[in-house]
Amino acid sequence: MQDGELIQIGYLVKDLEGAVKFYMETLDVGPWEIYTFAPPVLRESMVRGKPSNHDFRIAIASPGHIQVELIQPLTGRSIYNEYLEQKGEGLHHVKYYYKDCQKAIQEFGKKGITVIQSGKFDEDEYYYLDTLKYYGMVIEIGNGGKIRPPERVISK
Repeated sequence: MQDGELIQIGYLVKDLEGAVKFYMETLDVGPWEIYTFAPPVLRESMVRGKPSNHDFRIAIASPGHIQVELIQPLTGRSIYNEYLEQKGEGLHHVKYYYKDCQKAIQEFGKKGITVIQSGKFDEDEYYYLDTLKYYGMVIEIGNGGKIRPPERVISK
């Protein structure tokens, strides 16, 4: 992968299982890998510059070169909850790969774009940028680091 390569499109949902079922039955997208992101496996979780104890479930499918991610917040407060309250379910972010996320964050910072949520899961690290006001969605950057096998896989 190259820096700046689009790697994922993420949607926020209230019912992960229902959304997975819809994608499989309506769009024939799957199989879906299911993960729960929660402490202590979810590390260094920050929301708007403060440590955060929130957890969420995700489902990942790779129907082509770009992942589709569904996210359902579970407990605690995050930008996921904020978005669902303000805009409802739907497209939340697009994610771009950066080998050196810290360097990329510095470059975005020079352009006035800051990190609003971040965390680490196994070797993966992710950073959501404060771009909603500019683009109508959030931009996420991440290193695409290796993560553990999914808790389960849902397929037809």
